[in-house]
Amino acid sequence: MEGHRIDIGGIPVEVVRKDIKNLHVGVYPPGGRVRVAAPLRLDDDAVRLAVISRIGWIRRKRAEFEQQDRQSQREFVTGESHYFRGRRYRLKMIEYDGRPGVQVLNNATLGLSIRPGDSRDAREAILHRWYRRQLRDQLPPLLAKWERKIGVKVAEVRIKKMKTRWGSCNVEDRRIWVNLELAKKPTMCLEYILVHEMVHLLERNHSDRFRDLMDTFMPQWRLHRDALNRAPLAHEDWRY
Repeated sequence: MEGHRIDIGGIPVEVVRKDIKNLHVGVYPPGGRVRVAAPLRLDDDAVRLAVISRIGWIRRKRAEFEQQDRQSQREFVTGESHYFRGRRYRLKMIEYDGRPGVQVLNNATLGLSIRPGDSRDAREAILHRWYRRQLRDQLPPLLAKWERKIGVKVAEVRIKKMKTRWGSCNVEDRRIWVNLELAKKPTMCLEYILVHEMVHLLERNHSDRFRDLMDTFMPQWRLHRDALNRAPLAHEDWRY
């Protein structure tokens, strides 16, 4: 599967040809990246005409992403906004000589317990370890639920901080990776990514069959995907 770029109306378009029946156009956050999955039989002229016919929609989607909320790099200080399971919290720094950790103090406040003099990076590491534990606790019941529904068996789900993807799947090893950032998003976003990657165990590519399977197992998957794309973005670039 090879890709190349063409320019249409001043917009760079990534074109990837696949063994699929229909052409698909996607616009992705944060910068409005445009990607076309085109059937092998279509040449660049046909792809160009198809994109031009959708140019109004493409420009609207790119404008939406430009206006989307995006956090600056966090400094992990009292009063700063942080997200957990789709809810925004204010951070409260608590200095003491005991074990560092995080507590949900109330519906609006996260308490970050640190040692006196802990650096910004140390404070970030404490919060990220807590996010990882919370995300790890969410995964087993979701995995069991969707293994039954989809009829696949996942060997392992791992968590890592990724800068460009919400999730990925190693089909041969039946291993799924989910982005640590999903701990900040609504649970339905985590569930959507998990299902998306599990369906890849049945269909490797984002083909018509893949979309049909997603429609079968999770009919509202597009709503969940849109909710994930609308959620406030970190300062990194994301794509999905």
